[in-house]
Formats: sequence, C-alpha cells, structure tokens
Amino acid sequence: ALERRRAAESAEARELLVAFVGELRERGVAPEALRAQVIGSGTSYRTGISGWYLRKNRSVGVDTEANFYILGTTASLAARVTGVRVLASDPPLVVGQGGRDGESIKLADLLEMRRGELFE
Repeated sequence: ALERRRAAESAEARELLVAFVGELRERGVAPEALRAQVIGSGTSYRTGISGWYLRKNRSVGVDTEANFYILGTTASLAARVTGVRVLASDPPLVVGQGGRDGESIKLADLLEMRRGELFE
C-alpha cells in the first residue's frame, strides 16, 4: 500500500514537472548546464545535465525531459576534472520533506514560485 501511494504521488509530481518544462519551452526559457553543489561549501561540479534549477540554492533541478534531480554531492578531487554523475530521482509532491524546518515546500508551490521568478 505504501509503495502504491508513493508511486501515485510520484506520477502526480511528474505530471507537474512535465507541464512546467512544457511551459518553459513555450515561453522560450533556455535550459542551462546544471551543477551539483558540494554540501556545506560553495563548490560545485559539472553534471552533464541540461535543465532548470527549481530552488534558489540550486539544490534541486529538472532536466529537459522533466526528470527530477537532487543536486547535492560530496567533495571529490576527481570530480573537479571529470564532473559527477547524478541520477534522476522519483519526484516528490513535497520537496525537502524530512529536512530542517522551513525547508520543505509543496512541489506545486515551488513551481509556482519559480514561474514568478522566471516570467516577471
């Protein structure tokens, strides 16, 4: 039952992301190269993913195919040269759930905030 509920929530979140990416394309908002942030520092590494950041702190993003990414990584000397491989995650309906207070937000609200930032 828990797995079915998670799958249903993920499918709903994916629909939101597909609509968001479609709107970005319609409005001509160009994707950018997404970078993975080293947790607790100002360092970031190339990912090879093209898309849009969803949070101002660049901790999550969506690619041009509406795949959801958590863009956090650990420090690595090799990653400075080669970049890092970040795998797509099942998108949540609440981003940051289980994190520190004040850091979780409904995906729909986050996308609406991002729209406001991009289309002002």
